[in-house]
Amino acid sequence: MKGRGISKGIGSGELLVSSEPISFLSGVNPETGVVVEHGHPLEGQSIAGRVLAFPYGKGSTVGSYVIYALKQNGLAPAAIINTETEPIIAVGAIIAGIPMVDRLPPEFSRLSPGTKVTVNGSTGEVSCDEAA
Repeated sequence: MKGRGISKGIGSGELLVSSEPISFLSGVNPETGVVVEHGHPLEGQSIAGRVLAFPYGKGSTVGSYVIYALKQNGLAPAAIINTETEPIIAVGAIIAGIPMVDRLPPEFSRLSPGTKVTVNGSTGEVSCDEAA
């Protein structure tokens, strides 16, 4: 699938999908990599080493630094996929060196959580190892 590359690099992992936006500031613990936002669909799940797909980010610009802290702590997602990227998440992915894409075709939404995918932020391509 072809989308728009946001942050260069290649990352692979199991797909972790949220239908809700994510706030990295106070929504994800940079010391554990776990989503801690109360009531969020991913509450209690670790984003570490997974391909994190969510519509867009929300919250403070400090969220960019939380993404960077996750990377420094070895707890960052392997890659990020957004429906439409906004600056907070884009800056975080770029400074942390996390591959990122957005604007994928509708068939992306048919992939099941847990599907192993590879994100190429340089070309904007996402491929999967198994059909959903």
